[in-house]
Amino acid sequence: MRASLRTGITFGLTSAVITTLGLMVGLNSGTKSKLVVLGGVLTIAIADAFSDALGIHMSEESESSRSNRHVWGATISTFLAKSTFALAFAVPVFLLPLGTAIVASVAWGFFILSVLSYLIAKAQRKPPWKVIGEHVLIAGLVVVVTYWVGEWVSTFAG
Repeated sequence: MRASLRTGITFGLTSAVITTLGLMVGLNSGTKSKLVVLGGVLTIAIADAFSDALGIHMSEESESSRSNRHVWGATISTFLAKSTFALAFAVPVFLLPLGTAIVASVAWGFFILSVLSYLIAKAQRKPPWKVIGEHVLIAGLVVVVTYWVGEWVSTFAG
């Protein structure tokens, strides 16, 4: 796989999982509103995908050794990976009761991170359990912290 695509896909996928799960869990614990959670997911899939793509674009552009083709490959693959995988989290929210959708989304997100981490570990000849554990631990921390932030914020509305 070309380096630009690998950069965009791994960054976009990871960002989609972490950002979307954090937002979903926080909004759910703070509002218990399916509409609010769905709006948050759609916002991530659009605004944050463009933001991440521009961030990768500028980062890759700042490396003078990067070709224009590489820069745009990383930009487009970041946008597509981020928007597509963020939108995938909307499916359970549409189809399931909100609490079940959140649990399913967290499981789906951890699965995606685990598979991606496994592939990275194999490519780098590292023990997969260490790489998977590190990445899932960070994602778990995001889920727990955003849950508590949502709970804290909800105390102001009640």
